[in-house]
Amino acid sequence: MFDIYYTSAIILFMTIALVKEIQKPSLILITTLLALHLGGIITLKEAFSGFSNQGMLAVGALFIVAYALQSSTALDSSIEKILGKKADNTIYFRFMLPIACASGFLNNTPLVASLLPVIKRWCKKHGLSASKFLIPLSYATIIGGTCTLIGTSTNLVVHGMMLDHGLNGFSFFELSKAALPLALVTIAYFALIGHRFLPERKDSLSQFTESLREFVIEVSVQKDYPYLSKTVHDANLRHLKGLFLFQIMRENKEITPVSPDERILLGDKLFFTGLPETIYDLLHTPGLRLIEDSEYDIKNLDSDKHGTFEAVLSNSSPLIGQTVKECNFRTKYDAVILGIHRNGHRIIKKVGDIELKPNDTLFILAKRDFSQKWYASTDFSLVSNSISRYSKPKKQGNLALLLMLAMIGSVTFGLTSSMLLAASITAGIMIFTNIISAGDAQKAIDFDVLLIIACAFGIGKGIENSGVAELLATHMINAVSQWGIIGIIASIFFITSIYTEIITNNAAAALIFPIALSIAEKMQIDPLPLMVTLAIAASASFATPIGYQTNLMVYNPGGYKFSDFLKTGSIMNLLSGIIVTIMVYLVYFRGI
Repeated sequence: MFDIYYTSAIILFMTIALVKEIQKPSLILITTLLALHLGGIITLKEAFSGFSNQGMLAVGALFIVAYALQSSTALDSSIEKILGKKADNTIYFRFMLPIACASGFLNNTPLVASLLPVIKRWCKKHGLSASKFLIPLSYATIIGGTCTLIGTSTNLVVHGMMLDHGLNGFSFFELSKAALPLALVTIAYFALIGHRFLPERKDSLSQFTESLREFVIEVSVQKDYPYLSKTVHDANLRHLKGLFLFQIMRENKEITPVSPDERILLGDKLFFTGLPETIYDLLHTPGLRLIEDSEYDIKNLDSDKHGTFEAVLSNSSPLIGQTVKECNFRTKYDAVILGIHRNGHRIIKKVGDIELKPNDTLFILAKRDFSQKWYASTDFSLVSNSISRYSKPKKQGNLALLLMLAMIGSVTFGLTSSMLLAASITAGIMIFTNIISAGDAQKAIDFDVLLIIACAFGIGKGIENSGVAELLATHMINAVSQWGIIGIIASIFFITSIYTEIITNNAAAALIFPIALSIAEKMQIDPLPLMVTLAIAASASFATPIGYQTNLMVYNPGGYKFSDFLKTGSIMNLLSGIIVTIMVYLVYFRGI
């Protein structure tokens, strides 16, 4: 009995520490793992078995793939079309439905890894909090993955255990009978009510906006601009976060102030004031060009060779008193000026006509050695790195996207059975072809997330070894057996869901499978509906960030707290249990 009491106490303390955020989740879990080993619940090998787990290692490789995918503009444009220009009442329908559909046929872990940075950029561009969208991203992939046999590894795990026990296993769409209604109701719930429980936290850009460090910039409109002949309002240039269109120059005629109904024509020069990050994003817009210079074409920039810098003009700088047009900056410094900032004042003037003054800050695009070359120069009183943004030429970005699709296809269609192998090969090819450097690949990996995943396996083993899992599951199921089939279905769902929240989805499925099979044999019923319940419940992890890998992946980028998942996910877990219980009963037991 010592093992049961000791393990229960450790898990209780772990849960309290996570909810109250006493320390980082990774530190809490590693401490829990060591406590279980010191108490003799798990061996040292069992404690650290998660560190060699293929799922955990695959997530590490997928971080590299996702980071490299930032060089492709195809995902950005797809998300832009799905989400639109603004957040209205239909945005969660538009957002979650296609992602859930994709997750039914694509593994949800690489799907989240690929979309996460894209959605964060879209949120920054439109002045929205990423915390309003990253939990829905994870939840959409989870519920979509429950709908088909290949949607998530959990379904395949349960399917494999059924085959091992002489059962027929799932057909490709067997799980859809209960999971599809769940997905539709979940998306409707989130779109109408659930999004209200999501936190809205300011990111660094929002805080940066408040400092009003605005630079002035000038761009010309080219023939490939997608909003040619559209109004300023239709082109979404009126309410950009951290960016203000203050003037249009058309055939030597100044248009200021700029009306929302003003149309944008070929050859127009647009003048903006904005923050470095919003300026950098603006320059990636097709059809807007800063300069005619192939070496410094920002849309095909290689971030390993070029970067952005901020340089403050000193009192003795030879640039003082000259306009940007006169100073021949490109030739002298082998760099180009993207924007100019002056002591918190908004400069309402064409960039080329701005006369440079002491303490002006120049937002510069240059070769990587610019700061080393000029930091000690009397021309500038300060030179510092500015926007750190991963980018590659368009060809390499397209290759990154093709490699990602090939990786997913190879796993989906059975060319390889290992996501770890597919992800590792893809990451290796990306490094070899210089889509991502070895240094950037190392920076791309979120080691905190990997540590949490690895520890979860060892903790799950401790819960199993101690007898806590079997004792709790048996008592809960016996307690509701008087409610008949509906009670049994609901019990299997909720006990599996609880275990998924505190260990892992696959471990929870493996733990409850023999209990569910034993119940089916004792009641002399077809085990298939109980296995459908088990598979969906093992994936339906919404209430904690540690229960499912996709929740962990959005945890840090969304700036979430443990309690955020409890607020939104507890209702989701309850809703899922009710819907699955009803659907399984109606589909499989109504005629009995």
